[in-house]
Amino acid sequence: MAFEEKRAWIMIAVTVAAYSVYVAVVLGRAGQTPLAEVPYAGTLLWCVGAAIVGAIVLYIAAAIASPADADRKDQRDREIHRFGEYTGQWFVLAGAIAALAMAMLRVDQFWIANGIYLAFVLSSLLASVVKIVSYRRGFQSW
Repeated sequence: MAFEEKRAWIMIAVTVAAYSVYVAVVLGRAGQTPLAEVPYAGTLLWCVGAAIVGAIVLYIAAAIASPADADRKDQRDREIHRFGEYTGQWFVLAGAIAALAMAMLRVDQFWIANGIYLAFVLSSLLASVVKIVSYRRGFQSW
């Protein structure tokens, strides 16, 4: 397995874990309170920060586990990485447009922030899945 594919798997695991923790904490706090009134900002920031740190630590651990592969990246790896990132960016664009529309419609900040966070999560997942599929099923460069 190419090191870049390992990185994509790590990104999927970290993204799913961080978002799952965030959703569990926010929903756990909700109880009988409407979701828009639940304090979410601190949890969101901690989950994003923990995901970043977790990804870095796992990348380092993967590099230590297979040091020969960590620095090798060929043209195919670079093209797959770029293709995955470009594909994933569509969710960021969709999230930005949705957030803009919600702001113009004066939707509560909770929903705007969560829409943006969900867009980042979906972007990360889509980019990683596209990379893994490209490694597993082949990649057709443009």
